[in-house]
Amino acid sequence: MPKRYWLFKSEPGCFSIDDLAAEQDRTAHWDGVRNYQARNMLRDEIKKGDELLFHHSGASPAGIIGTCTVVKAGYPDHTALDPQEQHFDPKASEANPIWYMVKVRLKRRFSELIPLSRLKATAGLENMMVCQRGSRLSIQPVTPAEWKIVLKLAGR
Repeated sequence: MPKRYWLFKSEPGCFSIDDLAAEQDRTAHWDGVRNYQARNMLRDEIKKGDELLFHHSGASPAGIIGTCTVVKAGYPDHTALDPQEQHFDPKASEANPIWYMVKVRLKRRFSELIPLSRLKATAGLENMMVCQRGSRLSIQPVTPAEWKIVLKLAGR
């Protein structure tokens, strides 16, 4: 199976790239996704070795701040089972986990955030999901061509 590319969104106040950088081995589980389409990607499509763009959403400005590698493919999101967790789901159980997560490792923090406005103005990114009006999905596929363009914008 060839490597795939993704964009993962997180609000910096919830979990930022700096939070990931502070984790042991710069590695953490990506939990709390509560959208069925995104869940299906986490459970069925995202594999170990895939790479992702870390996107700060809900920030001013919003944009891509770095890259990560998936180090563990989809597995049940334990935060859905814990009533003390923000993302608790009373319908989830060990027998029926409902929600999934992956484990990611920070690969590179960009020296500067690439703002969403710049992504939208860049040739070759017109069809990138994050650039589409009304695109709110927190997990999004990225084409290899889009990946290369973003890395070029980051100065790589």
